[in-house]
Amino acid sequence: MNGFDNSAQSMSLVAFLAVATVALLLCVMTGPDRDDLDEFYTGSRTLSPLQNGLALAGDYLSAATVLGTTGIIALTGYDGMILALSITLSLVLLMFLLAEPLRNAGGFTVGDLLVRRAPGRAVRITACATTLAALVPMMVVQLASSGDLLAFILGFDSSGFRTGAIIGLGILMIGYAAIGGMKGTSLIQIVKILVLLIAAFTISVLIMNRFDWNTGALLSAARYSSGAGAAYLRSGLQFEGSGLDMVSSELTVVLGAACLPHVAMRMTSSRSTQAVRRSMSWAVAVVATICLLVVVIGFGAGALVGHDRITAAGASGNSSILQVSGEVAGGGQLGALVVTTMTTAIFLTLLASVAGMILACANSLAHDLFAHGLHGVRDPGRKPLPGLSEMRTAQASAVAVGLLATTLAVVARHWNVQALATLAFCVGASALAPALVYSMFWRRFTRTGLLCTLIVGTLTVLVLITGTNLVSGSPTSVFPGYNFNWFPFTTTGLVSIPAGFLAGWLGTVLPRHTAPEARRLYQAEEPCFLAGAPPATRH
Repeated sequence: MNGFDNSAQSMSLVAFLAVATVALLLCVMTGPDRDDLDEFYTGSRTLSPLQNGLALAGDYLSAATVLGTTGIIALTGYDGMILALSITLSLVLLMFLLAEPLRNAGGFTVGDLLVRRAPGRAVRITACATTLAALVPMMVVQLASSGDLLAFILGFDSSGFRTGAIIGLGILMIGYAAIGGMKGTSLIQIVKILVLLIAAFTISVLIMNRFDWNTGALLSAARYSSGAGAAYLRSGLQFEGSGLDMVSSELTVVLGAACLPHVAMRMTSSRSTQAVRRSMSWAVAVVATICLLVVVIGFGAGALVGHDRITAAGASGNSSILQVSGEVAGGGQLGALVVTTMTTAIFLTLLASVAGMILACANSLAHDLFAHGLHGVRDPGRKPLPGLSEMRTAQASAVAVGLLATTLAVVARHWNVQALATLAFCVGASALAPALVYSMFWRRFTRTGLLCTLIVGTLTVLVLITGTNLVSGSPTSVFPGYNFNWFPFTTTGLVSIPAGFLAGWLGTVLPRHTAPEARRLYQAEEPCFLAGAPPATRH
C-alpha cells in the first residue's frame, strides 16, 4: 500500500480527471489550422521566450528523469546527486554550444537540420530512423511506468488496472499530439513545469522543516537509513566502485539528454536568435531549480522512507518521490492537498513528456520519411506533398507511433525498463550528438560522414546494450534469470560515443573527392549557422 489516506486518493483521482480534460481542451482550442504546417510543427513561433523556456524545461525533464533521479538519489546518495548535476550540465551544454545554430538552421525536424549540410533522401530517412530509435524506447519507459504509478497512487493492485491505465493514458497522449501540435503540447508542458515546481518546492520545504533546516541532519539520517553506511555519501555505490562506469554514465547523460530530437527541435520554435538565448536562460534556471529540489526530495526519501520500503515498492525507486510526499504531508485535508499536488505534477509530467515525444516522432515520419524521403521516389518531377496531406500524414503517424509505444509498454509492464531509458540517452549521445556537432561546426563534413555517424552510432548502442547488466546478470535486469552480460559498463557511452565521432570522421576523410563540395556547401550555410543570418526556406 502507498500510505495515502482515502481523502488523498479521492482528491488525486478527481485531479487526474480534471487535468486530463483541461489539457485536451487546451489542445482543441490551440490546435493548428488544417493545412498550416508551420503552426503544427513549430506553433508558428508565437511563444514568448519565457513560455518557450518553460516548455523546453518541460520537454527536457521527462517523467523518467524526475522519478528515476529521485529514486537513484534516495538509494545511492552521492551518485544520484552527481546524476542530477549532469542533467543540468547537459542543458547548459545545449545552451552554449548548439542552441543558436539549431535555431538559425531552421526547419521542422532533425532531418531538416542535417540536410542543410548533406542534402539527400538517405539523410532524411536515416535521421527519421534514428529519431525513432531514440524516442520510442523512452516513450515505452514512461507508459510502462504510468500503470504502476497510477495503481500505487490510487491503491489498486490488479494487473488489469495497470494495463487499462497504460492503454488509457496512451490514447490521451496520442490525442494531445495529433490535435494540439507543437503549440498545444507546449501549453501542456508549461502547465506541467509550473505544477512540478510548486509541488517539488512544497515537499522540499516540508522535508527541511522536518529536520529543522539542518542539512547535516538530513544527510546523516539518509545515510543511516540507506544501510550502506559511509559509502552512501561517497562516489561508487551505484556503480560498485567502477570509476569508468560512472564516467560512461555521466558522459552519456550530458551528451544524450541535450541532443534528443524533441529537445533539439524545441530550438526552432523561437522567433529569433535573441529569443532562443532568453528561452535557454529561463530553461536552465528552471531545470537547475527543479534538480536542486529533487536532490532534497531524494535525500528526504532516503531518510524518512528508507531503503527497504523504497525497494519494496520497486527496485528502481521510482515511487520514492510519492512515498516521501505521503510521509511529510501528514493527515487531514491539508495533507491530502499536498499529496494531490505532487501526484498531479507526476501525472502531468507523464502526459506532457510522452505527448512531446509522440509529436517529434510523428513530425519526422511525416516530414522526413513520407514528404521528402519516399514521396516522388519513382517520379522525381512529382509535385511536393500538399500541406493538408502532410498534416494528415503527421496526425496519422502520431496515432501509429502512439499505438506502437502503448502496445510495447503493455508487453513490457512487468520488466525493469531502465535499459530502454538508457538506450534512448545512448542513441542521443552516440549518434545525434556527433551528427549535430559535426554538421554545425566542421567544414569538411560530408554526407557519407553524416550517414556513417548516424548508422554506426546507433548500431553500436544497439549491440552493446545487450551485454550490459541492465539486460541480464543482475536481479534488477530485464532478464534476471539469465546472464549474458559481456559488456562491463552500465551504459554504452564510453565506447559508442567515440565510435559515433570516429565513424563520422572516417566517413568524411577517406572519400577525398567529396571534401571540396562539402566545404563549398558549409561556406554557403556558415553565416546561417553561426552568425544568425535568416535560415533557408528549404524544408
